[in-house]
Amino acid sequence: MSTSTSTTRTPTPPPATGSSVLSAARTLATAARALRQLTHDPRTIGLLLLIPVVMITLLRYVFDGSAGTFNSIGASLLGIFPLITMFLVTSIATLRERTSGTLERLLAMPLGKGDLIAGYALAFGAVAIVQSFLATGLSLWVLGLDVTGSPWLLLLVAVLDALLGTALGLFVSAFAASEFQAVQFMPAVIFPQLLLCGLFIARDQMAPVLEAISNVLPMSYAVDGMNEVLHHTDITGNFVRDVLIVAGCALLVLALGAATLRRRTT
Repeated sequence: MSTSTSTTRTPTPPPATGSSVLSAARTLATAARALRQLTHDPRTIGLLLLIPVVMITLLRYVFDGSAGTFNSIGASLLGIFPLITMFLVTSIATLRERTSGTLERLLAMPLGKGDLIAGYALAFGAVAIVQSFLATGLSLWVLGLDVTGSPWLLLLVAVLDALLGTALGLFVSAFAASEFQAVQFMPAVIFPQLLLCGLFIARDQMAPVLEAISNVLPMSYAVDGMNEVLHHTDITGNFVRDVLIVAGCALLVLALGAATLRRRTT
């Protein structure tokens, strides 16, 4: 008489996933880790902190014989330079974490996508504040940039612009498979905004279609906010609108970045 034995297979547990609730402790731990990684890369720190300073200094002496031109476009570029720099460095640094498998290992821990994105945004945001402070202080007190409004309002817009660049960099890094591809996103994401933001010509003088497109691009409101500080002594309604739009766009892009963050590296 033969007997059959049946074995019960224990189902393989699903892979661990992070919590969907944003945690301040996990976010701060992620930010601290990202900052430690940055301290081990002095070239990246140099790029983040010195390039906007070098560019704004170069611009000042390009227009050495025309101080009025520097005053008219210097404030706008004071916001654009940090945005571009933070976009480039953040997208490459985040992609490097992904391709090395670091992000996948982190997300296998009790760490949610929101914690990860918020932590990286907080870390790069701290660098953005230092970067904007250096560029703004140099422009106002060394290079002689003349603004009508408060220097602190100029700094506020510069910081928000840098944070927007950070958010955009985190977002596009989800769609790049290599650092080269991350750099290729710059012509698609940054250059159209640079051309349509009102830096070269007033937006209301553009073709109607281009003006309509410029009205939905966040860099347009970054430039508008800088121009409000440049020409008005007090906080205007347009300035408040511009600041809220730039900040809102940064938060929206960060949320999209968290939603599109993949747990596995393909």
